[in-house]
Amino acid sequence: MITIQKYVRAQSLEEAWQLNQRGRNRIVGGMLWLRLGRGSVGTAIDLSGLGLDKIEETETEFSIGAMATLRQLEQHQGLNVYSCGAVKNAVKDIVGVQFRNMATIGGSIWGRFGFSDVLTVFLAMDCCVELYKGGIVPLEQFANMKKDNDILVRVIVKKAPGKVVYTAMRNQRTDFPVITCALSNIGGEIKAVMGARPAKAMVIRDEKGRMPDGKAFAAYVAEKTPTDSNIRGSAAYRTHLVRVLVERAAKELGGM
Repeated sequence: MITIQKYVRAQSLEEAWQLNQRGRNRIVGGMLWLRLGRGSVGTAIDLSGLGLDKIEETETEFSIGAMATLRQLEQHQGLNVYSCGAVKNAVKDIVGVQFRNMATIGGSIWGRFGFSDVLTVFLAMDCCVELYKGGIVPLEQFANMKKDNDILVRVIVKKAPGKVVYTAMRNQRTDFPVITCALSNIGGEIKAVMGARPAKAMVIRDEKGRMPDGKAFAAYVAEKTPTDSNIRGSAAYRTHLVRVLVERAAKELGGM
């Protein structure tokens, strides 16, 4: 259980950042992932008054505010047309509609959770995050950074030409995934992203041109993806699923 000593609705990003530098203070979004943990929070810092709950589209990119919900992602027509339905497919089985109406992209990306469908699908695209003090950072770089006290302001998806495919395996529809998989061909670069290994998502690029032979690329991704065991599946089962899901996704992407 999480206990909160004080609540502040920040009036600016600077105020939120200053508060977040102190001790046990925490930025909160939907608070749904925070509730999975235990401990005491000194001050809960709410960003909901800062206008970060919008998804804005231009000719070149999508700008997704950190407080935009997973339900907004699921229902955003432009984002789902661009991603070939991959974003909707990634979030539609996350618990339930009520949960997705509260969970935010900021919390999902900032947490860099091993089970994150959201991190997996966005890593497959040409994507960056904007940090309040750290500026704009490629998402793949951010995913491997140590957590600090900066603030994730927005997620930026560039409209590079290409295609994205998302799939996952769950023991039950709304359970945490056993494995997550995204394949993309963005600007001619083919990459697979494997998450819920059960570690956080990782990127494997097709550097030797194995595609469009989907079976060859699937075997390569399975070889390069470290897996482990937990209550949802064994390491061996996950490795088998990597090969199966990548091969299926490759067919949809355009491989043989």
